[in-house]
Amino acid sequence: MVVRMADPTLAIDIGGAKLTAGIVDDEGTVLIRDRVPTPARDVWPALARLVKRVVAASPEPPVMAGVGCSGPVRAPEGLVSPLAIPSWRGFPLRDHVQELTGLPTVVDTDAKAFVSGEVWKGAAQGVADVIGVVVATSVSGGIISGGRLLHGRLGNAGGIGHLVVEPEGRPCVCGGHGCLEAYCSRLSIEEETGRAAQRAPRATMERTGTLVGRALASVGAMVDLRLAVVGGSLALGFGDVFFESAQLEVDVRARLGHLQGFRVV
Repeated sequence: MVVRMADPTLAIDIGGAKLTAGIVDDEGTVLIRDRVPTPARDVWPALARLVKRVVAASPEPPVMAGVGCSGPVRAPEGLVSPLAIPSWRGFPLRDHVQELTGLPTVVDTDAKAFVSGEVWKGAAQGVADVIGVVVATSVSGGIISGGRLLHGRLGNAGGIGHLVVEPEGRPCVCGGHGCLEAYCSRLSIEEETGRAAQRAPRATMERTGTLVGRALASVGAMVDLRLAVVGGSLALGFGDVFFESAQLEVDVRARLGHLQGFRVV
């Protein structure tokens, strides 16, 4: 008897450092995964080659595609303008993926995809009020409140990376000043230290955690959250130094009674 895999999905993640694609079954198991560095130019041709390779290797044809991309986005139209990919401004990513694969395609921010996955199969299972934060080449967030994913007018709800943590602070790639991303993204840390972010001094790791914790305390108070799940290569690479600093700052700043026990994991 041949057992068919139920409803496999093509999953695509687009970041400033790498492009990732995989096949995921309806139980959340990643069956195939591949990735390539994000090129400085010709990003779409590189992504198209990766997607074709992954689809060809799938044990069953995928039935749909889901794409997470760093923002900003115009999700209803499938347009993306990731700040870390300057050549994509209003890029019609959904239409390109649909034309390439022939699959119905959904495009949203990477952090909204991340927090949805954490509630489904990860560290936030059973939690109805949670923010997911991706700290990597850029900094992004997605919020589930009362069990519902927050979208906002164009799909950018939860964009914690552009919450101001240092008034009159550093210029940010968004055009503002003092944003979380201007201090805690891989690009900003490498510009500051002159070295790869993985080799940042301990003080920089601690400050990164502290500033993310500061932003989380504000968002937690605004949206009434109980949990923050933080991922991304930078946060995970900094490890305990980052997470302990973030939790300490949340504990110091989040003093309202309903925020007691707000955890960062």
